[in-house]
Amino acid sequence: MDSERSGVVQMGIWWFSVFIFVGYVMVWIMMPTNTFFLHWLPHILAKADSIYFGKQGAFLLLYTFPILLIATLASLYLHLEQKRSNHNTKSKVWFSGLASWKRPLLVNGPLGIISMTELSFTIMFVLLLIWSLCSYLLVMFSSLALEVANQRVQVWEEKLERSALALGLVGNICLALLFFLVSRGSSILRLIGLTSEGSIKYHIWLGHIAMTLFTAHGLGYVIFWGKTHQITEIFKWNKVGVSNVAGEVALLAGVIMWAATLPSIRRKAFELFFYTHYLYIVFVVFFVLHVGFSSACIVLPGFYLFMIDRYLRFLQSQQKIQLLSARVLPCEAVELNFSKNTGLCYAPTSIIFVNVPSISKLQWHPFTITSCSNTDSDTLSIVIKSSGTWSHSLYQKLSSSSPISHLDVSIEGPYGPASTFYSKHEMLVLVSGGSGITPFISIIRSLLFNANSEEGKTPRILLICAFKKSIDLTMLDLILPASATVIDISSLQLQIEVYVTREKQPNMNDQKFIQTLWFKSNASDEPVSAVLGQNNWLYLGIIISSSFILFLLLIAILTRYYIYPIDHNSDLIYPYFSRSSLSMLFICISIVTVATTAFLWNKNQNKDSRQIKNVYTSNPSTSLGSGYQNIDQELGNLPLQSFAQTAKVHYGERPDIKKILSGCDASSIGVLVSGPRKMIHEVASICTSCSTDDLHFESISFSW
Repeated sequence: MDSERSGVVQMGIWWFSVFIFVGYVMVWIMMPTNTFFLHWLPHILAKADSIYFGKQGAFLLLYTFPILLIATLASLYLHLEQKRSNHNTKSKVWFSGLASWKRPLLVNGPLGIISMTELSFTIMFVLLLIWSLCSYLLVMFSSLALEVANQRVQVWEEKLERSALALGLVGNICLALLFFLVSRGSSILRLIGLTSEGSIKYHIWLGHIAMTLFTAHGLGYVIFWGKTHQITEIFKWNKVGVSNVAGEVALLAGVIMWAATLPSIRRKAFELFFYTHYLYIVFVVFFVLHVGFSSACIVLPGFYLFMIDRYLRFLQSQQKIQLLSARVLPCEAVELNFSKNTGLCYAPTSIIFVNVPSISKLQWHPFTITSCSNTDSDTLSIVIKSSGTWSHSLYQKLSSSSPISHLDVSIEGPYGPASTFYSKHEMLVLVSGGSGITPFISIIRSLLFNANSEEGKTPRILLICAFKKSIDLTMLDLILPASATVIDISSLQLQIEVYVTREKQPNMNDQKFIQTLWFKSNASDEPVSAVLGQNNWLYLGIIISSSFILFLLLIAILTRYYIYPIDHNSDLIYPYFSRSSLSMLFICISIVTVATTAFLWNKNQNKDSRQIKNVYTSNPSTSLGSGYQNIDQELGNLPLQSFAQTAKVHYGERPDIKKILSGCDASSIGVLVSGPRKMIHEVASICTSCSTDDLHFESISFSW
């Protein structure tokens, strides 16, 4: 009965959130029209005008409050869902009839792999931009002749200025959505079924559109000032109204970030790309100073939620995590095993961001979690393949002949999908290239647990692995955890097909041994846990609502007792710079105060459960210190021998994916791909070209 009640409440929250969002979208649609500016907005300003909030109160109510309310409701919805499912990752599938809309529609286009759903929303968004631009221009050009006569400027010059203004206003639409997509712990993204890593490509698209519009906006004004002999406008910082200098600084910061996203820079000089992206702080601050805080309320909700997420990540990253052991593979890959809070649950393919201060204090890198929260209740594992400067340094440190006794590690996460529906398919085809096998390890472990604990049938699994060299076959030895978990692997129908592409036969010179390194623990080390504990979503909703209430309280006090006595709600007296700066300061104070309080409260409440439990107490090395154990342990002696020995290895050839898929016999086949971009596009093209609806494609790889 409680579950049914909870379901009814969730349904009510869902539809109420949809109702609010539809109203919010209608506001954006009507914004460029005379109906909004001449009728709706004056009426709202008159009703919301008060001695406590002034003009910005109406903008907070109209643009900021609805989205923060949706975020709070989404947090409550996810909290109830978490309680209902009891951390079961196989939740109810809504709208399963729309599965065909998720199939790849466009594969080789400039935007990459696009599904029908993505294409539909992209078209609607572009139409909104076109509608807004055309409506703004229509309204602005309607009174053009009269104003040109009064100002003695040419018609094309006045059109240029107004077009530049319209481009900036349309750019605000992109900016309003931009930060939603990089909030890793966003309740809104989770509510609509998106993950932070899956929405990165949308962030990239919006970033390109926004910077194109803002650059055109800035260049339009510069050309206008030059043609009308007002070039000194570039150096003006008006006390009241728009500040040109602040806008130029914001645009410059944005252009630098934009330039660093070029593929040639992002791929070859990732650190330059990574560090220049911190200029978003400069961009946002000077954007607010440019337009004033009232107008900035239009784009505030996304950045407000991003700030909460970013500060919570900062609090979590300050904790040092207990690293229990590392398995060093001869293929220059390492498996790191962390101590985990037993209450922490996550879905397969979830990720964590890892920082090793001894290698780089600023660099954070995402890795897929290979462990399963059901079978590995006390540990969390990730696999890192040596493929770059950072990962190579880590491998060298762990594979050194003089093993280290302790390694400081910080993490952010886990982040991942709300649920996975792999069990709904009759068969799974997992296609991986190189280290792309790591997301599938967690899926296989999860399905192995289901096969041993549930009455329902688990899908048949065909794992197709493509490796460059035979030494990479040792990656298969990570399918089962290092801990001696007693589990019946025969209950899972798993077929492994391995393709070694650059060798015609096995290389007998390769030392196929795995080394295990144990670490000492420090008293300050803690197990991996959710940043806000088991009630993470509930606390997040409290933080969003409470911080906004505190912000409104601070703004009300400031306006009533300091600003209102000076300007009496007139925007023509009190400086925009001071008002905007104080508002941004109060936002920071509110978020830091409430989030820190919630974090420390949760940490104190769960102090006892955070005691580190060493799951390897049966190994004598844990009490004697660190060092290599099981050195020169052959593959045939590993607990995984049944998986490794049953794998069929093909040397000197690549997998014929089309032939393999055509030979699969099942009513529903989930095709999951993780690996190089070329492989992903190839599999997507095959799934698209097939006339049958049995193939359900999904890419799990990052596209950063």
